[in-house]
Amino acid sequence: MTTSPPDVIRCAYAELVVTDLPASRDFYVGVLGLVVTYEDDEALYLRAFEEYLHHSLVLRKGDLPALAVLAYRVRSAADLDLAEAYYGELGVRVERRAAGATRGIGEAVRVEDPLGFPVEFFHEAEHVERFTQRYDVHGAGALARLDHFNLDTPDVPAARKYYEGLGFRVSEDIQDDEGTVYAAWMFRKPTVHDVALTGGDGPRLHHIAFASHERHQILHICDHLGALRKSGMIERGPGRHGVSNAFYLYLRDPDGHRIELYTHDYYTGDPDNPVITWDVHDNQRRDWWGNPVVPSWYSEASTVLDLDGKPQPLIARSEAHEADVTIGADGFSYTTRQQKEFKLGEQV
Repeated sequence: MTTSPPDVIRCAYAELVVTDLPASRDFYVGVLGLVVTYEDDEALYLRAFEEYLHHSLVLRKGDLPALAVLAYRVRSAADLDLAEAYYGELGVRVERRAAGATRGIGEAVRVEDPLGFPVEFFHEAEHVERFTQRYDVHGAGALARLDHFNLDTPDVPAARKYYEGLGFRVSEDIQDDEGTVYAAWMFRKPTVHDVALTGGDGPRLHHIAFASHERHQILHICDHLGALRKSGMIERGPGRHGVSNAFYLYLRDPDGHRIELYTHDYYTGDPDNPVITWDVHDNQRRDWWGNPVVPSWYSEASTVLDLDGKPQPLIARSEAHEADVTIGADGFSYTTRQQKEFKLGEQV
């Protein structure tokens, strides 16, 4: 590449297509407590309590639940020109978008990236009230900010190389003794990740994640769903990840989009921050307490749209899937290499 990449600051917003906007509002506003910046009959623009840009999540009404775009904020308006030139040199589809093409967002560049995802880069955005100290409207499950995207992609090393070209660094990954890479976590802001790359058929959106400050806020949302008799929306957790050390909860929204609630990862901003590599057979990599990973967490993900709003075709992963090797505490994993786990039922 002869063109410099845009200077990405962080993951900034996602746009999801949903089929029932009132049901989605009940979930994202009524249960998760996100703040409504703007809404009409076609879309909801939402943000978390610490966020002062117009939105970090757009829910747009449509016929097919899907990911419409992932957006990264860049450091300056000049980075839009760099993005346009950089992706032009990569030979992928590039579109320049006028300010206001997305409500609250300034001029932007959208691309279909080499992994098949619709990605936007922007700098300017409308500022709105930051609710950090609006304790009068904070619920017990208050969410602070958008934290990361997690993407299903068939070739993790190739995806890692692409993101490294954008200046992202790896914090952690999962491999086996043969060198197969199952997942990688990459960052621009000084946390564990802005984007995770999960080995699987893709392009698909595995999840988006919002961060809270405390574990009890995540636990309250579990209780809230229980009180609504909607505990079936809890797919996995609560628990603590081995990778990232974060306390987590995975939910499925009314259309099946996966949302993670996430807290207590760690600082990665120093230039010599070490990469942590996990063995795919380590029983504590996905859940620090060794709890099993439900199969749907590996197999299901959201459809991805191209820039014309059409579903992207899937490319199958050719290497082993993590679910085929081990699923959490399934007995094929280990807590220590010296003592393999006993699999319930292996006497049959």
